[in-house]
Formats: sequence, C-alpha cells, structure tokens
Amino acid sequence: MPGSNSAAAEKVKPAASPAADKPAEIAGNISYHAQYSPHFSPLAFGPEEAFYATAESVRDHLIERWNDTYVHFHKTDPKQTYYLSMEYLQGRALTNAVGNLGITGAYAEAVKKFGYELEALVGQEKDAALGNGGLGRLASCFLDSMATLNLPAWGYGLRYRYGLFKQVITKEGQEEMAEDWLDKFSPWEIPRHDVVFPVRFFGHVEILPDGSRKWVGGEVLKALAYDVPIPGYKTKNAISLRLWEAKATAEDFNLFQFNDGQYESSAQLHARAEQICAVLYPGDATEEGKLLRLKQQFFLCSASLQDMIARFKERKADRVSGKWSEFPSKVAVQLNDTHPTLAIPELMRLLMDEEGLGWDEAWDITYRTVSYTNHTVLPEALEKWSQIVMRKLLPRHMEIIEEIDKRFREMVISKHKEMEGKIDSMKVLDGSNPQKPVVRMANLCVVSSHSVNGVAELHSNILKQELFADYVSIWPNKFQNKTNGITPRRWLKFCNPELSEIITKWLKTDQWTSDLDLLTGLRKFADDEKLHAEWAAAKLACKKRLAKHVLDATGVTIDPNSLFDIQIKRIHEYKRQLLNILGAVYRYKKLKEMSAEEKQKVTPRTVMIGGKAFATYTNAKRIVKLVNDVGAVVNNDPEVNKCLKVVFIPNYNVSVAEVLIPGSELSQHISTAGMEASGTSNMKFSLNGCVIIGTLDGANVEIREEVGEDNFFLFGAKADQVAGLRKDRENGLFKPDPRFEEAKQLIRSGAFGSYNYEPLLDSLEGNSGFGRGDYFLVGYDFPGYIDAQDRVDAAYKDKKKWIKPSPVA
Repeated sequence: MPGSNSAAAEKVKPAASPAADKPAEIAGNISYHAQYSPHFSPLAFGPEEAFYATAESVRDHLIERWNDTYVHFHKTDPKQTYYLSMEYLQGRALTNAVGNLGITGAYAEAVKKFGYELEALVGQEKDAALGNGGLGRLASCFLDSMATLNLPAWGYGLRYRYGLFKQVITKEGQEEMAEDWLDKFSPWEIPRHDVVFPVRFFGHVEILPDGSRKWVGGEVLKALAYDVPIPGYKTKNAISLRLWEAKATAEDFNLFQFNDGQYESSAQLHARAEQICAVLYPGDATEEGKLLRLKQQFFLCSASLQDMIARFKERKADRVSGKWSEFPSKVAVQLNDTHPTLAIPELMRLLMDEEGLGWDEAWDITYRTVSYTNHTVLPEALEKWSQIVMRKLLPRHMEIIEEIDKRFREMVISKHKEMEGKIDSMKVLDGSNPQKPVVRMANLCVVSSHSVNGVAELHSNILKQELFADYVSIWPNKFQNKTNGITPRRWLKFCNPELSEIITKWLKTDQWTSDLDLLTGLRKFADDEKLHAEWAAAKLACKKRLAKHVLDATGVTIDPNSLFDIQIKRIHEYKRQLLNILGAVYRYKKLKEMSAEEKQKVTPRTVMIGGKAFATYTNAKRIVKLVNDVGAVVNNDPEVNKCLKVVFIPNYNVSVAEVLIPGSELSQHISTAGMEASGTSNMKFSLNGCVIIGTLDGANVEIREEVGEDNFFLFGAKADQVAGLRKDRENGLFKPDPRFEEAKQLIRSGAFGSYNYEPLLDSLEGNSGFGRGDYFLVGYDFPGYIDAQDRVDAAYKDKKKWIKPSPVA
C-alpha cells in the first residue's frame, strides 16, 4: 500500500478478526478491510481510507451483536417498541460505537500501528444528514438509551440522500447546499435486500363482491431497508435504526422509449422514487412540494408497518394462539410528532384490506398499538393536510380517516353530550373553509392513540389545559408527561473526556455514565477548592479546543479567557436569536461609549450563535445575516474587540455541538415562555457544567428546580402572562424600554452595513398585524434580558463563585 502512511500499513498483516478486542488483532482486521473490502484504489492509505477501514472493522462488532440481539428477540418474542420519526440526528458514529463497545483504548492503540491518532480518523467521518433539530436528536438519544437499557426497540426513518442542507455563510448570508454525507458511502449501514415492501400512491378503491374494499392502480414503488446498528453501552445489546430507500424496478424502466430517444420519459418512476428520499423537509410552498412531503410521510409509515406486521406474523407461527388480538401486546408504535400520523389509517387499511379484519377489531388493535408524542404548540407545526391532496394521493386512507372522524363525532354526541358544542374544534376533518378543507393531523393522533405525551412538564400542562383541553375532559387518563432526556455517553463521557475523568475520579466510579442520579454525589464536594481547580482546568481545555474550531471554521480568533456565551439551535423567531443579537448590539454600543478605563472593568465576552434557518424562512435568514454583519463590525473594531466578539458558527450539526457544548460557560435558552416544548440542548449544556440564562420555558423549568434558583439567570414573562401581554400590545399599552430602542436604532443607522433590515425590525414594531406586533415579546423581555446579562457579568468576575453554580460541580 504505497502512499500516505503506507510503510506503517504494510507492516500490519491482514487477518479477518470480527470480534477482535486486542490492538494487534484489531489492526489486522483493519488491514483486512483495507485490502479485502476495498472502496479505494490500493495505492494509498491516507486518513480517509484509514477511517473507512477502521469503521468497517468496528462494524464487524456491531453486526455480530445485532445478529445476536435479533435472534434473541425472535426467540423470546417480547413486546417491542417501534419508533417512527422523520428525523434522526445521529452525528458521527465511530467515537460513540467504540465507546459503547468499551474498546476505545484498544482501537486508539491499533490505529497507531498505521501511524494515525484515533481523533484524526474520527474527524474524517461526516455527520449523517438525517435530521434538523431537537426532535431528531431526541430520537437518536432514545435509540442509544433503549439499547443501553436492553429494551427491545426499533427505530424507523428515511435514508435521505442529501438530508436537510449544508449551511454556507457568504456575504449574502446563509446559502444552502446539498449535504454530501453519502457522496461516497456510509460504512455503518447494511442493506437488507431481503427486506423489501411495495408502497402504493394514487390509484382508486375497488369494492369487491363480498363488500370489502381494495386499493388498486396508481404507481407502486419499492421500499428497501438499510439497517444501522445501534450499540448499547456496556451491554451485548445492539438494536437497529432501519432506514427506507425508495426504488423502482427494472420493469418500470421503459426500454422502448429509451431506445426511441425519450430518455426522461423512459425512467419517470425511477426519478419519482429518487425524489422521495432526496431531501429532508423539501420546500412546501408549491403544490408539488406539499405532495412530495406527504409522499415521504406515507412511504415511511407504510414500509415500517408492513415490516412490523411481517415480523409479527413470522413470530406468530411459534405462538399457541397466534391471534391478531395479541398484536398490541407485542407491538408498540410511537409517533414522533405528527409526521408519521398516516401510520394510523395505514395500519387500519393493512388489518382490514390485507388481513381481512373487521372495522371494530382493526380499530381496537390500532388504538391500543399507537401512541403519540407532541413536540410543539406552534400552529404552523400542527400539520394540516389538504383533503383534496390526501384523496388524490391516498384515496383509501381518506375513506378511513372520514370514518374515524364520523365515529368520533357520533361518540361525542352519544356519550358526552356536554361536549357537543366543542365538536367543530375537536373533529379530524375541518371544512370550515370549503375552498380548502383539511385533515387535522394532531387531532387524528389524539383521537386514535391510547396515549399522548408532551415532552416537558410545562409543555404537557399546556397541552392538557389549552391545546387538547377538550379531549382531556373525554379521556382524562390518556394524557401524560415524558420530559425529554439525553444520553450521557455522547453528551459528556465521549465529548468531554476531561470533565468525565474528573467526575469519575471524585465519585470513585464511572457508573454515572448509565445512572446520572449518581452525579448528586458531587454535592458533598461543592466547596472543595481542589475540585474547583480541576474543573476550571478541564473547562479551559475545552475552551481552547473550541477556540481552535472557531478559527478553523470562521477565521475569527477568540480569547479562551473571555466568557464563552453560546446559543446553538434551529434559527426561529420563537427561539429568539434576535433577542440575543440585539443584546450584543446594545453591549457594543455601550462599549463604544466607554472610556479606556471603564473598558478595563468590563467582563470580556465571546458571543457565539449557531443554527440553520429553513431555506424558505425569510426572517430567520435575516437573523443569520444580522449576526454575521454585527460580528464583521465588532470583531474588527480595535476599540472594543478585546471586550466583545460576536461569531456565527456555520453549518451547526451534532459534531459541532460536541465541541461547542463542553466549551460553553453561559448558555442561552431564551425562547418566549410557553413556546419551546422542551429543549434538549439545555440539558447537554447543564451536564457539561454550563450555567443557563433563560426564560421559564420548556425543560428550563425543571432544570432550574434541580440546580437551584440562585444558579440560573432567569428573566422574562411567564407562560401564563404571554396571551395577556400580546393583548396589551394590541391595545397600544406597550411602552418600549429606551435600551431596546437604542439597539434597533443602531442597526437602522447602517452601523452594520447597508443590508435592509427594515422588514426584520418591522416585526418588532406596531401593535398587531401579520409580521408586526412583536408576537414573540422580544421588546417586552429585552430589559429583563439586559439586566440578567449584567448579573452574569458581575458573577463571572468572581471565578470561585462562578464555578460553584455548575450543575455538575
């Protein structure tokens, strides 16, 4: 193997050893894959080639455990959880895999035999582009945790070719490029050519002589399974994330048309198949975009349910009774938000039309099988699909949804007469606008699921008291709370080894990595200055690593001795990155007004903001542009840039978060109260010894209760005040704080360039109207936010007091 590191590589004899756990045997297995599972020419063994060979060596371990787990589930036939999600933010897999398998050290030694450091090979891996934000990261954390807890579980998603998008920052702001995570291949996925199911679109419904109904015609694609093994931590369990790829067959290729020069027409179905799994959340401003999104959702649901039923029937032969009534005792389907709602009518269709069950039996099975997780109270995120589009694409499912709606309304009238006046808001089908009748997907989920949960205590209460309050009076026991969580392996042990080693040292055990309650054992050392010193050293190491990333990614030099203030999440007006950058603008203005002596007393601060704005979300993209424009001015102003830097972190993803979160000292979770369902990055920051500035929103409420009120920089309106404050604004009662006006005026003055920010600032003006009226209360909360930041500045000056509030230390 001549080329990079070839001399070292040639000394390692290739030898297949799938279960190797000793460095020499592992090295032999890596060499084996480099030579006998080749994806590159044999003329080089550079970092990229070394990464893929190493990953395939690790995959051997995963496949062995996955096979054993699959056989175990088949023999024991437990009830299994099937998690349906349009998103999985997986992140890089190599570090997580060797860490969970307990062979990190052995692999680090093995790759040294080829002249490489394991960290360098880890950097070659591209993040799987299968998700967008917290909903997708939650799904991935769930899979890791379920595997670690030895729970029989299975994840289902789509194998997006390009995922969401790669964010590139130019002078024009955010630009979107196709993600390239599959430009070569993923070493972790295993195609299952024996797991293929048909998925139909369009067509019509036939009534058969016996009165049963059958969906026929239209176009039929194939769903091919790709499995990504998910290993548990310190367990032999390895579950699966099964991703579906859409394919057309050779029979669907019209050879006659191709030979006649009609090249595009000859492969139309192949082209439509490629579109389904091309992009996560394709733009839906057009009818074509809406149709494609609905196709994606149904493709996931249909393929996944057919797979579940096939596995149930496969195991059913070994049971004594083998009745369909046992299905809910063996299968639990969890809908991750409304995107997989079509699983409800599809399960009904499969049970009735394919398996011959009657409506009542099929409905009982479906109701007892399906559960629904709600992730939002935002009206635009509570999906509503055109009945016309639904009937065109999925005619049989529209029939079933109509019957579900009809029976629900009849049930309310017969059993809950007092709720009859509420039916219009509760029913599944909304025809209030005859020109645009819609299917309310959240309502369909609530009506058809036996369990509905929110993802934080505050959010779940809002669901019960506001969004789904009418349903609660019918089904008081259906609604519950399941506060989101995170895996401590990826989000502390692996991404922050310095702090992890300190925790293990002081607790005298590493069992906290699977039992976070053990971290409370650190409280008895809360005043120990030796622990404080070790913690501070670990934080500084993380900050230096982060500073290098910022320099590499943006060209901006930041001072590790400054306060690292970070907000990283999807860019959205309700998450209020605009509040953050307006605060930074006001800080900049005050610094410009200070004397040199006054600046000496200022707490130096580096403000970092990262996240992707959806491609068609104009105001969110304006916020990204503003952050970059402010940074360009502030960072190049010699009068203030020793006191303040503002940096936009490009192309935020899981791997970037794994660098930013350990290096953060202050984390901003400042959404308008009542609008963030939970948040999970707040948990990751807290776990890494970071202090939060935030509102009483989502999981912030529970985090504040856990860490103590004195260790949380609180500001802002409470959730139960928001509606009244909006009403006050409509009535002209809002009086803006002068500091708020100063920040806006500085932007309007052109201090940060000639870009027209008037539409963005207009959203904060006026008392009401679309795009105006400050719906997210940035102006109302601004003075409290600035005061809270002043408290942060004062607290950071006393490093001993700053360290102590860390939720870990």
